[in-house]
Amino acid sequence: MVTYIIKIWLVITGFDIIVGEECQSQDYGNGGTVCICSASSCDFIPPVEKVDSPNGIIYTSNKAGLRFSKSEGTFKNITSNAWNPIFVDRSRTYQTIVAFGGGFTDAVGINIKSLSEGAQQNLMKSYFGPDSIEYTMLRVPMGASDFSERIYTYDDSSSPDPELKEFKLAQEDLDYKIPFLQQAMELSDSKLKLLASPWTSPKWMKLIPHFATMFGMLREDMLQPWANYYVKFLESYKENKLEFWGITTGNEPSAGFTPLPIPSIAFSAGGLSKWVANHLGPTIRDSNYSNIKIVTLDDNRIFLPWFIDEMLANPATRRYVDGIGVHWYLDKIIPTTVLDITHDNHPDKFLIGTEACRGQVPWEPRLVLGSWERGEDYATGIIQDLRHWFVGWLDWNIALNIKGGPNIINNFVDSPILINKTADEFYKQPMFYAMGHFSKFIPPDSVRIEVSYFDPYVLTVAFRRPDDGIVVNIINLRNDEIDVALVDRRRGQMDLRLTRRSFTSILYW
Repeated sequence: MVTYIIKIWLVITGFDIIVGEECQSQDYGNGGTVCICSASSCDFIPPVEKVDSPNGIIYTSNKAGLRFSKSEGTFKNITSNAWNPIFVDRSRTYQTIVAFGGGFTDAVGINIKSLSEGAQQNLMKSYFGPDSIEYTMLRVPMGASDFSERIYTYDDSSSPDPELKEFKLAQEDLDYKIPFLQQAMELSDSKLKLLASPWTSPKWMKLIPHFATMFGMLREDMLQPWANYYVKFLESYKENKLEFWGITTGNEPSAGFTPLPIPSIAFSAGGLSKWVANHLGPTIRDSNYSNIKIVTLDDNRIFLPWFIDEMLANPATRRYVDGIGVHWYLDKIIPTTVLDITHDNHPDKFLIGTEACRGQVPWEPRLVLGSWERGEDYATGIIQDLRHWFVGWLDWNIALNIKGGPNIINNFVDSPILINKTADEFYKQPMFYAMGHFSKFIPPDSVRIEVSYFDPYVLTVAFRRPDDGIVVNIINLRNDEIDVALVDRRRGQMDLRLTRRSFTSILYW
């Protein structure tokens, strides 16, 4: 049964009046709830506003159905017997945040476009803009990914075209990506960063002329044309008033050595290093896009640190690479120590999570409507990565249909938002709110500060925001409430009760 709990707030700016509603909740019997949105209603969260000392703001989402429920907490003098203390130490600082966000594939655009205009606007405003969860980065495939309805590149000529004379954007870019990326950029007041990542080159560039094949490596004489292809892409998007913050050296180079039918290019660590050093790096730095970030690996944690160590042993490669993109799919079997080792070996290269989703393995359901456990999985993974040097974290597709697609190889997966085009509505999953507790309250340029753990089922991370506020994110994985004391020696002690199976964000100045 849908429970309607309506709360109206008015934000008046000039002649604009924004009316928001709280979550229209639906329980599908999968251990949690979704929030249903349509053209006429959707839940939003207003911008964060400073509160005066001695108060702080507390936002809570939980398995029972709360979604960004707002309350106030009060600081008092620190006591010697604080119960379950969480200690914040501002003097110990770590990495600076770049962004949180997700992937914008053909599938995302196809699904959003299937909604009515009003529902489209509510979905876009859920991710971007002041009343959203404020995503600040989107990863955009250069051409097709498996989340496309066909496999294509921007130069699918019938014969080799190393000068890229036939290069042009696909209809998918014009219909499903560019219009929504432009809208997202406008909603976010141009604060949105774009990261481009290719899955495959044109077939004629490869030793074996197929989009997806084992040992799908580039021909030696096509290494420079492939670097030039990047510049052509950046130029084409700039003509559409979209500029990129970064590029990756290619999605999952390991996939090109497997029989998986995912479009890919096979690169060894040494081969990728040589291509970056001799082709991609010089080409980008000598172009009109010389300031763009070059992110390498874009693959799973299992390749750390050895793949990066081998790549960056070449001083030329090291000069061109800015950061390391990491996927989360093997995180449960590869320890976080590899992240620390990678950071220690290459402290000048940032680590950023570039892809994550649930439902990707054959032994689990593709979609689970309302799964709180999958939301917890996201939040736990984010905190784990942030505590081990990540400067950001990107989900995979930001919206899919109720099958988890479309996907050209039927590789259906779950998503924070699922779209039901027949009903002209979409469902915000617990994963959406898990992402939002980080993307909404930890803006770019926030600096991680030390915060203690006291319980393996209560996870914490803390940041100093650019507005000099402090945000502490806490996950309670326990099936019962727990009393804790947030202790900051500059502010005092805030006693609070964490609800069972909850995400809590505490902000104070």
